[in-house]
Amino acid sequence: MGKAIRLSGLVILLAALLAPAGLQAQPMRPHSMLVLDQSDRRGPFYYQVFVGLRDAVSAHGHAPTTVYTESLDLNRFGGEAYQEDFRRFLEAKYRDRPIGVVVTIGAAALELALRWRPQLWADTPIVFALVEEADFKRLRPPASVTGGIVASKLQDAATAARAVVPELKTVVLVGADWEQQVLFRNWKDQAAAGIPGLDIVEIIGRPMPEIVERVAALPDHSAIIYTGLYSDGKGNYYPPSDALSFVAAKANRPIVVTAETFLEPGGIGGFVIVPSLIGAEAAGRALRILDGEAPESLPPSVIDAVKPIFNWRQMQRWNVDQASLPKGSEIRFREPTFLEKYRWRAVALATALLVQTTLIAFLLHERHMRRSAEVEARSRLSQLAHINRQATAGELSSSIAHELNQPLGSILTNAESAELILASPTPDLQEVREIISDIKRDDLRASEVIRRMRSLLKRAPFEKKEIDLNQTMREAFDFLKLQASARNVAIYLQTSPQTLRVKGDPVQLQQVILNLVVNSMDAMAKMPYGRTIIGRTEVNGDASAVISICDSGPGIPQDRLNDIFDPFFTTKEQGMGIGLSIARTIVLAHSGQLWAENQSGGGAVFHLSLPLAA
Repeated sequence: MGKAIRLSGLVILLAALLAPAGLQAQPMRPHSMLVLDQSDRRGPFYYQVFVGLRDAVSAHGHAPTTVYTESLDLNRFGGEAYQEDFRRFLEAKYRDRPIGVVVTIGAAALELALRWRPQLWADTPIVFALVEEADFKRLRPPASVTGGIVASKLQDAATAARAVVPELKTVVLVGADWEQQVLFRNWKDQAAAGIPGLDIVEIIGRPMPEIVERVAALPDHSAIIYTGLYSDGKGNYYPPSDALSFVAAKANRPIVVTAETFLEPGGIGGFVIVPSLIGAEAAGRALRILDGEAPESLPPSVIDAVKPIFNWRQMQRWNVDQASLPKGSEIRFREPTFLEKYRWRAVALATALLVQTTLIAFLLHERHMRRSAEVEARSRLSQLAHINRQATAGELSSSIAHELNQPLGSILTNAESAELILASPTPDLQEVREIISDIKRDDLRASEVIRRMRSLLKRAPFEKKEIDLNQTMREAFDFLKLQASARNVAIYLQTSPQTLRVKGDPVQLQQVILNLVVNSMDAMAKMPYGRTIIGRTEVNGDASAVISICDSGPGIPQDRLNDIFDPFFTTKEQGMGIGLSIARTIVLAHSGQLWAENQSGGGAVFHLSLPLAA
């Protein structure tokens, strides 16, 4: 017994030692995260941060994760009262929503989350993103808080400015007040320290009219470095990408930018922050924590979210050579050269004479293959239609058997009666003649049932010929009368007074009519009474004839009208979903149209349009 205890203890010890670091003794957390965005997520930059986060969460296959988002909008709103009201709002909103991890975007959001944590998310890990190194050191978050630090340097922006402006002498910093900057607040000290060989001019925290006026009159050998503007100084707020478009419209020098979302509004590029990478990195940390890792095992670190990216359009405007850009630079919005645009056309023109014979042979081969495919498609259509007719005949078999039993039973009765009469000493020959006449009539009746059945079941190739559409409708409705009677359905036929001559395969067109009528019967199967089907034929102008099958059923749901003719779509419990699809295929092969709609008074109506024969 002691040996068994020691062995089990050894197994437990080995399991503990082999468990991944950070997964030992970690409580199960709800798979949900609350994203606190210090700005407005509708802005391009913060939206791209969220896109990166969302895509990473969507790609996480271990467990579905609920993502809640809140925009603090601190660029436009602030103060202790606002912050306290927002805290109470979060407390009330998420009172019954367990949060597994809090993700903050920006240093201000992290600062508020740390302040609110004891009241709102005690013991809940925090993952931060978009926090500059100086802010990280200032906030000194505890070990249960982790995240990615973004390192942005004024020196890098100056390097990009030197790449786009030869003999650069002056850089002009344009942006909001340093205290409002999210990632570039530390640039104030870097600018004060200076950059060797460059003069630094600050247009920081100034109203938009003044900024626009000054950037329009900058000296040669200078460049603008844009960090972000959030308002015009008159109470109007906008995303910094919109502000950049105002500045770029008047600036007389290239604008080096600090974010990927500043490229299209007019920035020439630089060492830009890629917001989607920031969101993806934060999501990766948060998901690892939700999966069981301890935040202490994921120490904060500087992430690689700054990339050299440049705008080809602005490079062309300022005559910037690609060779002068930093190594590994990515070029966006590049216009293809003439050769890149028309290379294949030039090659095609140059080789046209050489491939002409091959092309003609290929086209002839394609024509032959297309004709073969059409023949094969018609054959397949005939096979599928034949199978559908067999299925329809199976549904109608009980009614057909009943219809045959009546004349056959009558023939048997008349034959027995004739035998009795003939066995009498003085047989009444006149009565025997009447009995024989009745037998002939019943025999013709049974033969007609068999003829209609054989016509439905025979497998013949698709063959168009001129037929009378009225007669085709009559034969189909005659075939369906007994089935309608067995289902308590009143069936009526109203044919056009004039002859409707069309070119088509009579068997397949009757099959379409049978499918539509049987479909209407099935639709009314659960109705206790009032089951009615009306078939009509009429002329539509001088070009086409129209068959209409109307029923008094529940109609077709409006959102299903476009789906009922799709293969394998059915609302029947035992349906295969091919009847209406085959009907539409047959009608299209006859150059016709088939569609359905609901009647204003209730019920559905199917319309079949076929071109009249010339």
